[in-house]
Parts: sequence; C-alpha cells; structure tokens
Amino acid sequence: MTIEATVYLVEDDEAVRDSLQMVLESVGHKVVSYSRADTFLEDYTTEMAGCMVLDIRMPGMNGMELQRQLNSRNSILPIIFVTGHGDVPMAVDAMQRGAVDFVQKPYREEELLGKIQQAIAADAENRADLEEKHKIRAKLADLTPRESQVMELMIEGKANKVIAYDLDISQRTVEIHRARVMEKMGVRSLAHLVRMVMAAEDSSAS
Repeated sequence: MTIEATVYLVEDDEAVRDSLQMVLESVGHKVVSYSRADTFLEDYTTEMAGCMVLDIRMPGMNGMELQRQLNSRNSILPIIFVTGHGDVPMAVDAMQRGAVDFVQKPYREEELLGKIQQAIAADAENRADLEEKHKIRAKLADLTPRESQVMELMIEGKANKVIAYDLDISQRTVEIHRARVMEKMGVRSLAHLVRMVMAAEDSSAS
C-alpha cells in the first residue's frame, strides 16, 4: 500500500508557519501543520510518511523533546530541524539522535525545499526497504520447522547428502524440503535465498 508523502510542519510562530505552508503547497507538497509539538505527538502514527520540519525552540514541549518521544516510539519519519543561530549545538545533538538535517533562520526557501525533497525521497526508499523485509520475514514464518532446519543447512552450503545425515532423514526427503523452501521463498537460486535471509536478519537486529 502506497502512503501519500506529507510534510508535517511543527512551528509555533503563526506567521512563519502559514508562510512556509503556502510555499510548500505551491510546489505541490501536501502539508499538515501544528503550532505545538504535543499536539503533533497526539496525532502521530507509524503510518505517517514524508518528513517533518520541526522548530527547536517552542513553548511547552520543544523540538528536542518531541524528537526523543518519537525515537522512543521507533519513528522513522525524517526530521529537519529549523534553528536560530544560538541553537546550532542543539541541532548538532539532534542530528546525532537521528535528525536528517537542519537549517538556520533566516533560511533560503530554496535550501529548505531541497532538504525536504531529499528527506521525502529517503523516507520512501527506507519504507520500501522495510516493506520488503517484512515480506521476507512473513515467508520465513510460513516455513515448517523441518523446512527451516533444511534451509539453515542449505545456507551453510551443505550438500543434500550431508543435510540428510545431519537431520537423520533420507536424501529424497531433503530434496523435497529443499524444493518447498525455494518455492515458498520465491527464489530460484541459493544465492538469492541467502541474500533474503540476511536481509531479514538485518531487519530483526534493527
């Protein structure tokens, strides 16, 4: 399912917020704006795709605290911080916590638009990668325990007769399980199967 990319704008200054929203919409972006960080957090779901443009200094919950809250929820939504000159050290800290970029006030609209476009593209690529990993893990979950055992030994590069010996089953049975593994995983080569399993394991570790 494709989710429409949206720019989530969190800025307490109404004039700045309205002006930026107008600019973003004029170049074709869908924009949802918020005057407070805690209001955005109430609306937040993992289905939100696109990117955030987030002011660091705001009354109540500031941008840094919102970022920490989103990180605790395993959010992958890219964050671009908007900072004043005195906030650069904070912005650097925010990037170490996972923000993708920051711009200083006053900023050039072209610079910010470029960063937003890059963040949206990166988010789309990241979500496509995660979706593919979820599909692989679903296929792995569909394997029977015996098929999983055979697959693990296949990945280790063991021949059918060795797998048969290790599992105390016939070589013909190994061949049947091997064929089912390849069919269920939707692969035609052992190399492809290895890449898929490695991708799934990488997803589990992240």
